[in-house]
Amino acid sequence: MRIVPSQFPLAANHAVLDRPIVPPFPDDSRRILFGLGCFWGAEKSFWQQRDTYTTAVGYAGGTTSNPTYRDVCSGTTGHAEVVLVVFDGPDETLQRLLDVFWESHDPTQGMRQGNDIGSQYRSAIFAENDADLALAEDSRNRYQKALARAGHGTITTEIATGHDFYYAEDYHQQYLAKNPAGYCGLGGTGVSAR
Repeated sequence: MRIVPSQFPLAANHAVLDRPIVPPFPDDSRRILFGLGCFWGAEKSFWQQRDTYTTAVGYAGGTTSNPTYRDVCSGTTGHAEVVLVVFDGPDETLQRLLDVFWESHDPTQGMRQGNDIGSQYRSAIFAENDADLALAEDSRNRYQKALARAGHGTITTEIATGHDFYYAEDYHQQYLAKNPAGYCGLGGTGVSAR
């Protein structure tokens, strides 16, 4: 995964965690991108996790370089709204983050999440390497079984490596910390991933 330098001016530090949202990150940190609908509420879900070093929102999975929010919302870029999660710890830490991902949205909805419709709202996991990709795929398979037992459909989550991350505009970063009454359309299925 390549983190592309921002084309937009960004705040120096995370509004909640007070750590950088742009590299360099600590040498032993790991990175993953999660797409689960509107990135405002998604980012909050991850900055609240104990092993998260920092988060940022942006775009990934498409074909357009340096897209803007307007570009992504047009549906022509192929990008999803994603959260960059930089975290510390072993594979068990990543598994906990994957559990948060699965439980925080409905991964069976295809190109939408609730009332948010379009390819930018699709469910996606973009891993940094093949080992993390395998962990993500294993977690999907386990969660699919739990969803099936509860009467839900098939997971449509895109899981891949090799995607570039483009930062979103500064006003999107930690949006719900800056706007506590702001919109959050996230809603899970109520099925536990644990």
